[in-house]
Amino acid sequence: MKKSIIIIGLFLLTIAASAQRDALYSQFMFNRLVINPAYSGSRDVLTMTLLNRYQWVGFGDGAPRTLTFSAHSPMRNENVALGMYVYADQTGPFTDVGFMGNYAYRVRLLNGILSLGLQAGFNQVNVDWDAVEMRDGDDPVSLSRPKNKIQPDANFGIYYYTKSYYLGVSSKQLFESQYGKVDFEDGLSTYATLARHFYGIAGAAIPLTDFVVFRPGLMFKYTESAPLNVDINASFLFNDIFWLGASYRTNRNAITTKNALVFMIELNLSENWRLGYSYDTYLTEMKTHQQGSHEIMISHDINLFKPRMLTPRYF
Repeated sequence: MKKSIIIIGLFLLTIAASAQRDALYSQFMFNRLVINPAYSGSRDVLTMTLLNRYQWVGFGDGAPRTLTFSAHSPMRNENVALGMYVYADQTGPFTDVGFMGNYAYRVRLLNGILSLGLQAGFNQVNVDWDAVEMRDGDDPVSLSRPKNKIQPDANFGIYYYTKSYYLGVSSKQLFESQYGKVDFEDGLSTYATLARHFYGIAGAAIPLTDFVVFRPGLMFKYTESAPLNVDINASFLFNDIFWLGASYRTNRNAITTKNALVFMIELNLSENWRLGYSYDTYLTEMKTHQQGSHEIMISHDINLFKPRMLTPRYF
């Protein structure tokens, strides 16, 4: 019960502030569509990915859990790519669900492809108020029980990639939609908004031998009134069959610091199937309250345009 109260308290601290609720992914490097809409179609095949993240194992019933499904593909017109993703992100009695449709326009530039992507859709923050227990029975939030509303949302991104490296920038929650609005008796109102997030990603694939490829990567995330979060990662591809890697992630906000070390592996089960797993261990006081986080990813490629099939695909 104490843990549930802590989670609820952290949520309520976002009221009258900008909420930082973008879902966390350790294996974003294997599915960048959830970060940058311009990534759509960059694998030159129809790619479908299912990812399940179980965070803070052992923390209790309120531990965060995220489920995401995405699909994206180039079209017959090589300048156009389409995609989509749906997600459900749950923390305690709060569930954030959403759908985003994706359009990307791509042009050849120098030795690579420059892509501009736009996502548009909706999200909804659902609160199970019957599961919320307040210490203060007169709390205006608990008395008013803000209604769950569907909110529009949009994301924009730029992505440039070659066979050897990639660069990208993107912005999410462009509309900064309001949610959790509470009206008080004195006529004042307070609410939370979805804070606009900015992402930057970069990486490269460097062949070391005929059987080993080294892939370093970097991601940063920024939102107003919060510290810069950074993910530094590196992995090795052995014999075009499996990736083995690790990353160091800073995850700070106005309330807590949750720096983590992530270990991950991805197996190319066949030309069309990939399976990934990652484990997060925290380097702060969080490690005394839980047993880390697990993330499982499975992805399937369908070759719609055989002449454009690229093997292997490092990004």
